[in-house]
Amino acid sequence: QDSMSLSLGDESAIELQRLLRDEPEFIDTNSLDDTKTTPVLDQGSVDPVYQAKAHVLNNAIQQIGMGKYQWELFVLVGFGWAADNMWPIITSLILPAVALEFNQSKPPLLSLAQNIGLLAGAIFWGFGCDIFGRRLAFNATIGVTAVFGLIAAGSPNFAAIGCFAALWSVGVGGNLPVDSAVFLEFLPGSHQYLLTILSIFWALAQLLATLVAWPLLGYRTCSAEQTTPCTRSQNFGWRYFMIAMGGFSMICFILRFVFFTLYESPKFLMGKGKDAEAVAVVHKVALKNGKTSPLSIADLEIHNTEGHQGTDTAAVLKRKLEKINLDHVRALFRTRKLAYSTTLIMVIWAFIGLAFPLYNAFIPYLLSSRGASYGDGSTYITYRNSLIIAVLGIPGALLGGVLVEIPKFGRKGALALSTTLTGVFLFGSTTAKTSNGLLGWNCAYNFMSNVMYAVLYAYTPEIFPTKDRGTGNALTASANRIFGVMAPIVAIYANLETAAPVYVSGALFIAAGVLVCLLPFESRGKASL
Repeated sequence: QDSMSLSLGDESAIELQRLLRDEPEFIDTNSLDDTKTTPVLDQGSVDPVYQAKAHVLNNAIQQIGMGKYQWELFVLVGFGWAADNMWPIITSLILPAVALEFNQSKPPLLSLAQNIGLLAGAIFWGFGCDIFGRRLAFNATIGVTAVFGLIAAGSPNFAAIGCFAALWSVGVGGNLPVDSAVFLEFLPGSHQYLLTILSIFWALAQLLATLVAWPLLGYRTCSAEQTTPCTRSQNFGWRYFMIAMGGFSMICFILRFVFFTLYESPKFLMGKGKDAEAVAVVHKVALKNGKTSPLSIADLEIHNTEGHQGTDTAAVLKRKLEKINLDHVRALFRTRKLAYSTTLIMVIWAFIGLAFPLYNAFIPYLLSSRGASYGDGSTYITYRNSLIIAVLGIPGALLGGVLVEIPKFGRKGALALSTTLTGVFLFGSTTAKTSNGLLGWNCAYNFMSNVMYAVLYAYTPEIFPTKDRGTGNALTASANRIFGVMAPIVAIYANLETAAPVYVSGALFIAAGVLVCLLPFESRGKASL
């Protein structure tokens, strides 16, 4: 321990030495399953020195295993997954009431403001977390969402609610790019399937939003059929709903910021040349899990090559200047295979980015108009059906976690199948002749789309190296949000009182499913770099 501390040479050495005093359980490195630490990416796709060090850290995390720190992080990262689905749903739920109160002739402008905010958030937080680290972004994203969500409840006009929707969406847009990187980088390779299971929070968020909206929006909202003007006092339901949802997000922020200490990602620190701090973090996680790790600074430094990750003043200054260039982007196109993979996953995210919000913009009209024509378009039936659809998302997320671990099927097989079937079920919904038939098709769609998102959210960060993972997540999320911005524009100028948006949405899902089959990397059974 003394020789180790001398090699550290800074406050990290003191901290590491303190952590090594107590050794509750030592792990036998020979018991490791090496298949779980095999890297996802091919040799040559990333810097060889970085790859060698990442493999060492993967081994160290695998040795520590799944423990208290990771399970607590699992729940807190789940709040980010929940926010990603809950807040777009909130926007769609309050849209009719907001449009009535403010007499807005183009209600989809609210969705447009939201999608612009989501795009800004994906870019800022996704690229930013590769520069200033994961910790700040992890706490700030959900805090920004909560603050502006609560403020939005007092909006005096449509312009104000549009501005606040854009601002809370800046926080929402960063949740998945940042949270997936944070969780994956502390996860043992043997438990990477949990990144798929996280989507159960995505499904639960839809259920929660629907349950809260039913009493507040269902019965404290102006009716589109009323002949008198809609006043604020008659239409207070959506404001109460915003307070409830903003309050829930604030509780999530407090639990993250006050009751949990997030350590910076070891692989992120290593990628920045901070090997000593990376080793110290590994030992902190081991200690919290009631274990210890044999990892030392020498295990990483042995892989250094001349001129790589220097610690002198000139090298530090060079790294600071590199923060403002496009190195993280270039790294994702470093080889032909990696460039092909990055481009293809961005296209898949883009197709889904247009298909999903386009269908969501249409579904409220579909449910209410078809329900009315079937004689059951009441508030009770409408919210009851929405609740049933939301419940089906939960087993979908769980099934995704099972499918990704099937040998010779894995992430790619699960993603291709679920994405294609999502489109097929959308086409099927146009054939419904009864309200219950329409409900059945929409249940199938929501079930399969939750399988799809569960796998997509897990697979995407796994195929990017840690030092560029935030940037990779930002690129895919930005492609998704850019196409998402197009959906409300289509909704403004297109005729939503036809089934055409459903056909377009279904075709995009099926096309994305076909493209998944062309992806070059399968991450099942391999540790991310």
